[in-house]
Amino acid sequence: MKRAVVCAILLVMPVRSAAPTSAQRLAAGSRLAENARVRSALDWLNHNLSWVIDTQARLTEIPAPPFQEESRAAAVGELLGESGLTVHTDKVGNVIGEFRGENESEMVVLSAHLDTVFPPGTNVKVHRDGNRMMAPGISDNGTGIAALVAIARALQFAHVKPERTILFVGNVGEEGEGNLRGMRELVESYRPRLKAVVVLDGSGTDHVTTRALASLRLEATIMGPGGHSWSDFGMPNPINALIRGSVRFINTKIPAGPRTTFNIGQIEGGTSVNSVPHEARIKVDIRSENEQELARLESALRESIAAGVRDEMDPPRDRSKGSLAWKVELLGSRPGGELSKDSPLLAALRAADEFIGNQSRMERSSTDANIPLSLGIDAISIGAGGTGGGAHSLQEWYDAVGREVGLKRALLTILGISGVAEDKAR
Repeated sequence: MKRAVVCAILLVMPVRSAAPTSAQRLAAGSRLAENARVRSALDWLNHNLSWVIDTQARLTEIPAPPFQEESRAAAVGELLGESGLTVHTDKVGNVIGEFRGENESEMVVLSAHLDTVFPPGTNVKVHRDGNRMMAPGISDNGTGIAALVAIARALQFAHVKPERTILFVGNVGEEGEGNLRGMRELVESYRPRLKAVVVLDGSGTDHVTTRALASLRLEATIMGPGGHSWSDFGMPNPINALIRGSVRFINTKIPAGPRTTFNIGQIEGGTSVNSVPHEARIKVDIRSENEQELARLESALRESIAAGVRDEMDPPRDRSKGSLAWKVELLGSRPGGELSKDSPLLAALRAADEFIGNQSRMERSSTDANIPLSLGIDAISIGAGGTGGGAHSLQEWYDAVGREVGLKRALLTILGISGVAEDKAR
């Protein structure tokens, strides 16, 4: 009797599909690449690498500081329009090219962020040395946006018709204090029809981000009356208090696991060397594989700043000359999330890897994919090929050797999840 009951339970339990084998993935990639139009698109990428490189250099030389991506967005929109896509810009500045599929009620996104970390006035002139290009932002994310427009052009050239509509998106707000505002707006606008998101971010083909790293970005500010360095000596000094608090914070214990990090990335304050400042602030980035650790470090920062203010107000400070106030504000929050190991999107990526002979590891990172992953929408972030280094520095570089592998990988992945419509009889 017990055995019969167990069998009955097993019969009604939902069956979870097994992950495809290497042979199955290779077969899936081969079937997709056997399509004559898909082969033509792949060939276009092989034969137009110099165009991709030139496009990357041109787009990189258009400054795109945080919250100032308009000029680069316009250039990307023009290139997407030349590829036959229907292009528009949304209310936050994302440029969106629609590549219509047979099924317009379902959509997948291929995106690359437009913005860089560099402030206005940064020299972004590209210098070339053989296959290597050097310029701030050349890899992150000049590589991604060049791949975005190249794949759109290849599909249009080959007259590929996807099953699901593909949105090619140059999105704003990934870097700095952008708080992923571009991807947030995109997901909110298309969520009912959105089935998957593939993010192109930087170079390489050796990784796929399937786990979203949660993070907080905070600003701690201390305010005081301010005054003269000689006549107001003894007045509480916001910079002194900020230094005291910062020293406390950087001595906060970090666990061996889960991996957790913090960084004081900016410090500002004061008007001159002979003035007691009226204000000082720091900006802090906190990341962790565990959201409870994020909360603990945020509390540690608040406690440290409060303690720094108390210490600065202690004797021999002259309280008659005023006091200090402080605040810690949230600049941005990136939620965590994780892609299921049996996701169709991951299967499409693995099939592409098998076909092109590429091996990649799954990793956790903080990217535009955080937003869809946090909402249960399949998403990955991948590099767009070639190699790069010095990201977020003035010495950033990119080497285009092997770029075609990344371009083909991205094209086959997006088509693997969108599907390719069958040619109708003529």
